[in-house]
Amino acid sequence: MLDCIIKETAKKTDAAIIWMHGLGANGHDFADIVPELKLPKDAAIRFLFPHAPVMPVSVNNGYKMPAWFDIIHEDLEQEPDIEGIEKSSKLVAELIDAEIENGINSERILLVGFSQGGVLALHTAMRYNKKLAGAASLSAFYPTAHTMLMNAVNSKIPVFFGHGSHDNVLPVTLGQKAFDFLKLNGNPVEMHTYHMQHSVCLEELKALGAWVYRQLAA
Repeated sequence: MLDCIIKETAKKTDAAIIWMHGLGANGHDFADIVPELKLPKDAAIRFLFPHAPVMPVSVNNGYKMPAWFDIIHEDLEQEPDIEGIEKSSKLVAELIDAEIENGINSERILLVGFSQGGVLALHTAMRYNKKLAGAASLSAFYPTAHTMLMNAVNSKIPVFFGHGSHDNVLPVTLGQKAFDFLKLNGNPVEMHTYHMQHSVCLEELKALGAWVYRQLAA
């Protein structure tokens, strides 16, 4: 089981959000942003911020760092590490399983991720075998879209996309491609762009918080 930082907005929670960080970071990267989501006081959510495994990353000359999967080329769409994505996805699925065992209804569980974490959020959510509330992809893309199980229970879940219009690490065109794919698939999707680079901003977090609350209220 992945180690996680846990934050709760109430003593008794009835929903869960699993939030994956980006390459080279760890669960601390987003653990303090919960207040910036501006969630209503009645939102009783358990946040899990897992730490990615440490592994060699090819584009960084094999240097070991926290990563959800390998990056083989600077062109992120070339030879995506599908095996690595699937391996980490199984670890995230274990966290979902544990939340369900702890009494959280699967339809009140959301996956969120930034950059590599966003890839993992989309990949895992679309393939999980019990209905989830949705997924959010922040400054990410969807390299395994073509392998998506279109008849899976989560193939039509809502998805929030947030991206910087000046992202020089993962261009917004890649996020837009993922948005277009899922919109064509029939998913309820939202795309939000912000005047920033490969990062998040307060405006984005507030929009994400409003989206999260809508999904859980539904």
